[in-house]
Amino acid sequence: MTPSRTSGGKLLAVLDAFTRERSALTLSEIARAVGVPLSTAHRLVGELRRWGGLERDLDGRFRIGLRVWEIGALAPRGLGLREAALPFMEDLYEVTHQNVQLAVREDVEVVFVERFASRSAVNVLTQVGGRFALAPTGVGQVLLAHAPVEVQERVLAAPMRKYTPHTITDPRHLRRLLADIRRTGFAISEQQVTPGGVSVAAPILSGDAVVAALSVVVPGTTAAAVRSVTPSVLAAARGISRVLTQSTGGGWPLEPPTVTPSPDPLPGRTSA
Repeated sequence: MTPSRTSGGKLLAVLDAFTRERSALTLSEIARAVGVPLSTAHRLVGELRRWGGLERDLDGRFRIGLRVWEIGALAPRGLGLREAALPFMEDLYEVTHQNVQLAVREDVEVVFVERFASRSAVNVLTQVGGRFALAPTGVGQVLLAHAPVEVQERVLAAPMRKYTPHTITDPRHLRRLLADIRRTGFAISEQQVTPGGVSVAAPILSGDAVVAALSVVVPGTTAAAVRSVTPSVLAAARGISRVLTQSTGGGWPLEPPTVTPSPDPLPGRTSA
């Protein structure tokens, strides 16, 4: 039997119905996604609009409101980290004019906090604020390599999507790769998400804890493509770590909250 949701839970479910792929929804679509009658959806949407959580287009569809962005900007893991990282990311971008990415782990997914890219850079699937699987991306591999054992085992035990012919989906192979990352201090992902794209990623620390990862994605098919930029990525990650540790005293949140699946999952959610 599915547990009933509180009024607050239903309001959150309305917000949760919006994704990057479905950023504008009609009232009927919201009602279907949340699993409530149209009259209930109308009341919930009205409450969110008055608060500023939803806005209505001229065509009658609803979108996430500015108030949600204002609240999200207060999240310390994104704000403080981004402020510490931006100068180093800008320097990396000026050197490479390729994709420079900053990410954190949220349970078994990677969340991209910031990204720089030129029009001529490798076309990637990642977006700021977007989520992606940990295993195939350079930043995700770094974060997974330093995640609690329980998180690693869940990822290794779950089916892994094959984005390209080069995506590693063998748990034994991935386990060895994670050990290599802990040993070498960086990860190289060769065409595992994007054909013709290779990334090198390094961990960002607060004190002794890995709290984020930094990467550069360049055109190429083998690890040789990132050989020249690897020292710069490592140096930038160390610089961000130093600033972050000094500004927080090493007191950064060590373990992100575990996301427990809803007992009545909403349709249409994707991880990337």
